[in-house]
Amino acid sequence: MTAGQVLFYAVVAAQFALVAAMACAAIRMVIGPRAQDRVLAFDAISVCTMLLFITQGMRTGNVFFFEGALVISALAFVATLALAKFLMRGEVIE
Repeated sequence: MTAGQVLFYAVVAAQFALVAAMACAAIRMVIGPRAQDRVLAFDAISVCTMLLFITQGMRTGNVFFFEGALVISALAFVATLALAKFLMRGEVIE
């Protein structure tokens, strides 16, 4: 088994693990008893999505997946900040 094959199987295994983590976070988002649980689950799903983009970029060698991951991470960061501010004060823009 060559190093390329080992890397390929490791990336595929990582993608399956990320999908499983996204499923667990989606369950938490649906049944979470509080709004804070739902925000945390949203953040976990966005991080897993970003990592799926990165691993797919590693598998295909396409650089556009890395740019997509950067966009997803920036949007998820802003969305998490807005949701956190909304949960603290009840409004986003004062």
